[in-house]
This record gives sequence, C-alpha cells and structure tokens, in this order.
Amino acid sequence: MELLLLSNSVLPGNGYLDHAVDPMRALLKDRRKALFVPFAGVTVPWDDYTARVRQAMAPLGVELQGVHTLDNAVDAVGRAEVIIVGGGNTFNLLKCCRERGLLSAIAGRVRGGAAYIGWSAGANLACPTICTTNDMPIVDPGGFESLGLVDFQINPHYTNQLPAGHQGETRNQRLAELLRARPEMTVIGLPEGDWLEVDHGQTRLAGPYDAVLFRAGQEPVTLKPGPTPLPTTF
Repeated sequence: MELLLLSNSVLPGNGYLDHAVDPMRALLKDRRKALFVPFAGVTVPWDDYTARVRQAMAPLGVELQGVHTLDNAVDAVGRAEVIIVGGGNTFNLLKCCRERGLLSAIAGRVRGGAAYIGWSAGANLACPTICTTNDMPIVDPGGFESLGLVDFQINPHYTNQLPAGHQGETRNQRLAELLRARPEMTVIGLPEGDWLEVDHGQTRLAGPYDAVLFRAGQEPVTLKPGPTPLPTTF
C-alpha cells in the first residue's frame, strides 16, 4: 500500500495544499485519475470543496472527480488510481462513507494498488478507528471503526499547548484518557505541517517538526522525521 497522511491542508502564508505538492507528486508517480471524497465538508458544498482540491492539484496533472457526483460510487472506487479524502468533520465523513458502502470498497482498492491521500479527517479515516479525531460528534457515524489501512491512530493538528489561563485538558491528557480506555492503541500526534508516508509496510515521518508517539502506560516518545518503527496493515 502507498499512503500519504497529512496533518493539515494549509500552512500560514501558503496556498491550499502547497506544502503537500512535492510528497503528492512522489506518491502519484504516473497515476492521474483520482476520486475525491468530500464528505468531511459540512459548511462547504461538496461541489465547491471538490473544485478547490481540483485547482490545488492541477499542477500535478490530476484528473479529479467528486465521488458524490457518481451514480455508482462503489464501482468507481474499484477502478480508481488515486483516492483522495479531504479534511473537515471526521464523524460526518465516516457516516457518509458507511452509508454508501465505501469503507470496504476504499480499503480494498487501496490494498489492490490505488494510492491514498488524506489530510486531517482523511488521515483519521485511514486508521483503525476515528477515535483520535479532534472533531465534535455532530452526527452518529454508526460506529468508530474506519478503513484500518494502518495499525496505528493519528491525532492530526497535534499540539500540547494551551492558551494562557485556559483550564481545559491538554491534548496529552486527552490522549492519556483514550489510552486508559483503549490500551491496545498506538497514537501518533502529528503536528501541522507534518505528514506520514506509508510505502509497502514502512512508515516515514516527514515535515519540519517532531511528532509524538503515545502508548498506554508509557511516557510519550518524540519521533524525529525519518522512518518510524510502525508496521502497516497489508
């Protein structure tokens, strides 16, 4: 499997997906026909979301089609060269994919050779569950299980900082709560600007920042950009 899992879509002072152009080009190789899954978009119309991503990927020569426009989305997924899943609300994304029968279709196609690109909610969807999203559960997705393309969880937009005077829990505290309830999980806190490249069983952290690895009963471990000791599911 070949996956590109990005923490976010925009960096300060940059255009939409600008920081992802080079890693996307490396992943795409000669693939050009892509399906875009816009269901994480809640306050933006899916046609508009698709158009924005199409424009961002135009320099790469990608032919992008929104999966929401197709009469037989499952069949189209089965023929896709690239599957792209955008960010937004992860609960809405999972609900819409599940209702349309796309979870098994996407997972099967990626295991069959299609490339997968996802950012934020789209990165969460590649994990075994969506339990490490930062989003509000605005809809009931019918269960938390997602694509299971990797064996670990991603917490996108990761930061452990709190505004001065804020009395809420830090991100590390929230993840500690998760791991107390789900000690079998491994979580990567992925800062904005970073991404994970998954290539046939090897996972590589890339970007300008260190990530953080969380496991139950252990202190958080700093991950430097480069290969990470995390196998992926085949």
